[in-house]
Amino acid sequence: MRIFESIINHKINNISAEELLKYAEQFHISVTPQQAKKIATYLKGKNINIFNDRERTQLIKEIAKTAGPETAREVNKLFLELIKK
Repeated sequence: MRIFESIINHKINNISAEELLKYAEQFHISVTPQQAKKIATYLKGKNINIFNDRERTQLIKEIAKTAGPETAREVNKLFLELIKK
């Protein structure tokens, strides 16, 4: 795994609810504090590789359950921006 991928995955897998809210605001994604907490709790310790299509798809499905399908679509757009090569 490239160092860049490693850094991004590490950040996502260890993100706090507060950081998630900050990034959501920065990228104009609607997430409530409760949703951010649930998403951050889900991500904690999962070791998800967003560069892997299968893992990213599963994560987006879990985010949709927690924060709704529209938020999940927006988060997926953000992930796709991050993984562009």
